[in-house]
Amino acid sequence: MLQEDKIQRLGSLCLNIFHLFALFVIGGTIVWSAVYEYLQMMGKGYAQLKDILLLFIYLELGAMVGVYFKTNRLPVQFLIFIAVTALSRHLVIDVQYVSEHFHLYLLLSISFSILLLCGALWLLFYTDSKYGSSDDVHR
Repeated sequence: MLQEDKIQRLGSLCLNIFHLFALFVIGGTIVWSAVYEYLQMMGKGYAQLKDILLLFIYLELGAMVGVYFKTNRLPVQFLIFIAVTALSRHLVIDVQYVSEHFHLYLLLSISFSILLLCGALWLLFYTDSKYGSSDDVHR
């Protein structure tokens, strides 16, 4: 039994090291990408709305990694925030091509998707405030 415990602890340690390493790599990649995009904007001398929304996506990704790093839990709300921001960015970029019927349906479907995701966010926040988070039991 003692040998199995040592192997179990070693496996757990290796998994934790990999987990921390992967979080640092992901976090570093997010920072690197955000700095690159910011420098591109500075080089142009101005920022468009799509550039600012992209920075918000990087900010939300960084916040998600930070929360995951501190708590070892990934709140679904962060993923939905990122999806809403990404869809909003896509909507802003594609709104100029609305002349074709395909693009009209694309814009309508993106708008409906944003509305649906916002409804899911409201439901998550409502149930969390009314019934508490399932993570509250484990604390």
